[in-house]
Amino acid sequence: MDETLDLRGLKCPLPALLAKKGLARLPPGTIVMVLADDPLAVVDIPHMCHGEGHAVDSVTSREGHSELVIRKAGPNSD
Repeated sequence: MDETLDLRGLKCPLPALLAKKGLARLPPGTIVMVLADDPLAVVDIPHMCHGEGHAVDSVTSREGHSELVIRKAGPNSD
């Protein structure tokens, strides 16, 4: 992973908003792992990514949280 955003402990809508803000500061093609324990994050973050053009490579449930791997949109994101 190029970057990790630990958003555990935050409730909706903060995980999606902070993931969007975090992705905005990164260069295109960056791979980001987002850690979140809010159950709605696995819906909200992929929805935000779809709207922004980012790819959600995987969503994995771990004990107590989820891991979302996101590839930031841009010319190097293939």
